[in-house]
Amino acid sequence: MAGDEPRRAPDSDPFERLFVAEYGRVVAIAQRVVADRAEAEDVAQEVFLDFHHRHPPDAPYAPGWLHRAAAHTALNRIRSRKRRQRRELASAALDPAPRSSEDPHDVLQTLEDRRHLREALGRLPTKSASVLALRYSGLSYVEVAQALGVGTGQIGTLLRRAEAALRKEMHHATPV
Repeated sequence: MAGDEPRRAPDSDPFERLFVAEYGRVVAIAQRVVADRAEAEDVAQEVFLDFHHRHPPDAPYAPGWLHRAAAHTALNRIRSRKRRQRRELASAALDPAPRSSEDPHDVLQTLEDRRHLREALGRLPTKSASVLALRYSGLSYVEVAQALGVGTGQIGTLLRRAEAALRKEMHHATPV
């Protein structure tokens, strides 16, 4: 009978341990890219399900794979026009109302700047966008290198090039 079977301790499942250890970081990476907590959680769910179906949960590359997949999946989401419009509306609705001391024009300008930044990020090559998303999500150079499958010494160069490419995209997208 099913009731006679001993219950397994929750921490005995390797996938559950991986999920508990990495979920917060995966959501944070995705949220840095998509700027919406609910959509970031959707990205995390998609990433974990994909990993669960394709890889063993105790694979040594699991954290790096999950971080890279979070960045890529989130970037793919912002590249979708329909989802981008829906996310911007949701993001604008969730942003706190300006305090009476804040100039409404400044608040709108900040929201517009963020939208332009996300759009420019979505136009970058995947590797450039990923290195920015991973690093600015709080990952160390070592963790970014592991996620991207490159040497730690390359991260500084990749990051500088990606930042320059992002500035160029922002400059080209800004109306004169």
